[in-house]
Order: sequence, then C-alpha cells, then structure tokens
Amino acid sequence: MTTSLATIHAIRLLKPIDAALYRAIRLEALAAHPEAFGSTFAREQEKPLTWFEARLAASDVFGAFMAEELVGVAGFHRQDGAKTEHKALLWGMYVRPHARKSGAARRLVDAVVVHATGQVEQLQLAVVSENAAAIRLYTAAGFVEYGREVKALKHADRYYDEILMALFLNDSGQ
Repeated sequence: MTTSLATIHAIRLLKPIDAALYRAIRLEALAAHPEAFGSTFAREQEKPLTWFEARLAASDVFGAFMAEELVGVAGFHRQDGAKTEHKALLWGMYVRPHARKSGAARRLVDAVVVHATGQVEQLQLAVVSENAAAIRLYTAAGFVEYGREVKALKHADRYYDEILMALFLNDSGQ
C-alpha cells in the first residue's frame, strides 16, 4: 500500500511515554530486517518496557506519525569522548512498509540533520551495502560514503558489509 506525503502528520521527538509505540516498531524492524541492525529481535523482545523508556530518555529518537500511528523512527546519538564529541550517529532508521514512499524516511532524516546542526560538525551512519533504497535516501540528503566495513554484521551465518557515510554540517569536512 502506498501512501501520500500528505498523510504524514508529524515528525517529533519521542518521549518515554511513547515507549510502547517505540517498542512495537523497533521489534518489527528487528524481525523484518535482522541483517540491517546491530541488535537482534531475540535480545530486545525480552527487554521490559522500562528499558525502552530509558532508551528514549537517553537518546533523541524521532518518530514519524500518520494520525496516531508511529510509522517510522530515526535516532540521534552524540558521541561523548573529548576528541569525538564533534560527531553524532544517525541510528535505528526504519519506516513501516505501508508508509514507505510517503516521504516519511526523508522527513525523519531531515529532522535528525536539523537537530544535529549546531550541536555537532559531522553526522555519521552505517547502512548495509545491499540496501540500495536507503543508500539513495542518504545520498540525496547529502551524506557521502567514506568507507566500508567488510563483514560488519553477521546474521544466520551470513555476513553483511556496511557502507559508512557522513554528512558534514559545516565547512570543516569538505
């Protein structure tokens, strides 16, 4: 089912009160695309709701909503080392199948970029090399490839490479 861009009603930061919605979409993402995430469905399905509440309290996770339904998520996490605090990670990106091609993914990426601007100089991400749609999305948003981690993830005895991408938010990187 393809939806129109007009049906995305809001992009907003999720709060601990949204933990049940976040847990549901996160588990769906891990189950549907186990090759694309560093965590696993088996690991996170056992976590109590309070774990997801704590995750939302500790990280900035944006949600895309169609009416009251959470249809997409993307996280932002700033590195905390003295020499790496100028960088942040876009992580956990997922859009439910019925909301794909609605503009939700691009709006989520844009929300993370706006959020990162002024906080960090560089926004990084890793994407499985076989995920052509995601690579197109990130490239269109201005991310550039800076490396490849061979055999970065292993699922069901199969290895997956990750493409490492970055978006420089000021003139320091390009």
